[in-house]
Amino acid sequence: MNKRLIATWILGIALTGCSKDFLTIVPETALSSATFFKTQADFQQAVNATYVPLRPIFNERWWILGELHSDNSYYARNVLFGAVDPTENIADFAVPTASGVTANDNVLQQYRYDYQIIARANQILALIDGVTFDSDAVKSNVKGQALFLRALAYYQLVRVFGKVPLHLVPVTGRDDAALPLSTTEEIYAQIEKDATAASTLLPNKAKQEAGRATSGAAKTLLADLYLVQKKWDKVETLMRDVITNDGYTLMPDYDNAFSFSSSNKNNPESVFEVQYLEGSAGYNGNLIYRITPTPITSAELGVITGTSNPQGLSGENNMIPTPDIIAAYEPGDKRKDITIGYVTLSQSLRDNKVYPYVKKFARPHALHQNTGTNWHVYRYAEVLLFMAEALNEQGKTAEAATFLNQVRTRAGLAATKAASQADMRTAVYQERRVELAFEAKRWFDLVRTSRVKDVITAYGARVKANPLNYYFPAGAVPPPNAFTVLDDYYGLPAVEAALTPYF
Repeated sequence: MNKRLIATWILGIALTGCSKDFLTIVPETALSSATFFKTQADFQQAVNATYVPLRPIFNERWWILGELHSDNSYYARNVLFGAVDPTENIADFAVPTASGVTANDNVLQQYRYDYQIIARANQILALIDGVTFDSDAVKSNVKGQALFLRALAYYQLVRVFGKVPLHLVPVTGRDDAALPLSTTEEIYAQIEKDATAASTLLPNKAKQEAGRATSGAAKTLLADLYLVQKKWDKVETLMRDVITNDGYTLMPDYDNAFSFSSSNKNNPESVFEVQYLEGSAGYNGNLIYRITPTPITSAELGVITGTSNPQGLSGENNMIPTPDIIAAYEPGDKRKDITIGYVTLSQSLRDNKVYPYVKKFARPHALHQNTGTNWHVYRYAEVLLFMAEALNEQGKTAEAATFLNQVRTRAGLAATKAASQADMRTAVYQERRVELAFEAKRWFDLVRTSRVKDVITAYGARVKANPLNYYFPAGAVPPPNAFTVLDDYYGLPAVEAALTPYF
């Protein structure tokens, strides 16, 4: 694990010194845009700061918006807690929304973190060409990282909200702080522009510092955008380039595709992952504690986390694998037991006290609520699935099977039997679901393939018909408004709406 890079994700603009010393800190109050952006080192520190909001995004919010808001996972109720929280509303497809805005805090925080990335990237991009660097390659690398991160932030925003303000230059005052909503197409066009430029400016993985954005990551982000737009030929071109030239490979064991708390990070399958560091420096995550079913005793939790000081958790916890995703795995699929484990909760109010949990994120670590497990934004397995889908949608079904089967072979499964385009489409969707389970892909897959209403309506009917199967205690049922908000996009944050006349 590269500890220097981890430091960059938490420090922020208040960093100083050269790129070889990411832990040198000066008082934040001593810095301003007027005095700071003068040297190569300043810009290197500034791009470090642009990564920072990714850590809370993926530890705290993205999995809620992209995975809990799907048929893959659900919210484990504890009826002793009477309040409905914003996360429960997302799991229930019951987010209160009026006039295109919502007070849901998960939505608000996602919006703010993404705009922090954008604001920091804009500052770099506005000033970098006026400063001399030691080499053009170093300048290109910094500029490429800023463009990639801005593209990624806007891609998250457009997937969550559909329309958002398009800020491309630093905000200098109240007059330019509020902008009209840009259309989805306008935002797509900017993401394409930024990601394309980043793909040419950034080095590939072999030449880039571990954990930073690479040309392969930029091309994969761009292909993801083209997938949404159904520009299949462009997806194929990009993914063929990544597969042929960028040096990624599948890890032989699916379990090793994911980082452990202090090892196996940025491995050959990793295209782009968010960096965390276990320990006392403050760079850690705690995802497994947010998604493990509760109430759980210290002894029960210790089996999952392996810590020396486990402490019980109460309340209501999230992202509990549904019977639907458990049933989605084919017999013999090695990924199932790696992805999903089971724990018996002695304090549960349910008669059946056995709960599934997301095992592939439950990596052993030393201290309670302190993990260093990285989050994969893109893995090479998804590159192969992008390629398979793009080829099939162009009628190249036999060739698509060769890429799909690489993913299946690692999972211990036989080659796909899908021969028609329609069957291959179903097979790719199925493979994405189980290969990428709990990686915050499912909801956005349903949206881009226009399956939200069909899939979630049927899923909601199953939950309502048999709440016990979905972790409700006996006699408890979903709220009356459950599964009534099936929009493709979330409402814009109500708090932000009070600051702008445009939404």
